[in-house]
Amino acid sequence: MPQFAANLSMMYPELPFLDRFEAAAQDGFTAVEYLFPYAFAKEELAARLKDHQLQQVLFNAPPGGTDAASIDAAWNNNTRGTASIPGREAEFRQGVELALTYADTLNCPRIHLMAGLLGEGQTRASNLNTYVANLQWATALAAKAGRDVLIEPINTRDIPGFFLNRQDHAHDIIEKVGADNLKVQMDLYHCQIVEGDVATKIRQYLPTGRVGHFQIAGVPERHEPDIGELNYPYLFDVIDEVSKACGWQGWVGCEYRPRLGGQAGGTSAGLDWFKAAR
Repeated sequence: MPQFAANLSMMYPELPFLDRFEAAAQDGFTAVEYLFPYAFAKEELAARLKDHQLQQVLFNAPPGGTDAASIDAAWNNNTRGTASIPGREAEFRQGVELALTYADTLNCPRIHLMAGLLGEGQTRASNLNTYVANLQWATALAAKAGRDVLIEPINTRDIPGFFLNRQDHAHDIIEKVGADNLKVQMDLYHCQIVEGDVATKIRQYLPTGRVGHFQIAGVPERHEPDIGELNYPYLFDVIDEVSKACGWQGWVGCEYRPRLGGQAGGTSAGLDWFKAAR
């Protein structure tokens, strides 16, 4: 079966963020991911990982901003990345540099660079050169640190106007950038909403070596993977089958909002799917 990482930005919302590491470990997770670490000291996060024998497998570079306060403000003001936005190259570079310092302390092998929202009068064609150039710069810097860079297609319903929406578009970008450490963050929730035919796309793209990470959630409510229209036990078997054939050894991030997550113990109560898959 695949290896699962708890997404601490969405899971265990009834607990303070730093207490979610312990909760995830107690529920049997051995790895974690989350959106952003920048509100916390690198050393504090590293200590939580060590104390609970967890691996950090993914986090995002800043969505905008260059320090904890401006990063938080950017996210709250609906900034969803700067990688494809002309005129924000310096901000993008500072964010990547900051993310890599966290990746070093947390021993995290990969960071996700959000593409950003198309502004008024902008199109994918008008922003493509900026996106490719920024990714070429970021992958070169990340390669020196031994890190992978991920890009993620996101559905048009959850984030209207996001630059990148489809798996084929993401793989086209990778070809244009031409960096071995640039890979796709294949979120099956987003993929189902935009494209469907998820199992076929796993079989198509995983053997290419260009899928760096999976994420899962039930469709359409983004709850546990055993709630909704996707047959995740089948998809886990597909990932397992293809992984064994091509040697993929990555992680599946559980980026979902627990149906009972606001209640004490709500996340843990919804983990029957996880117990069955282990």
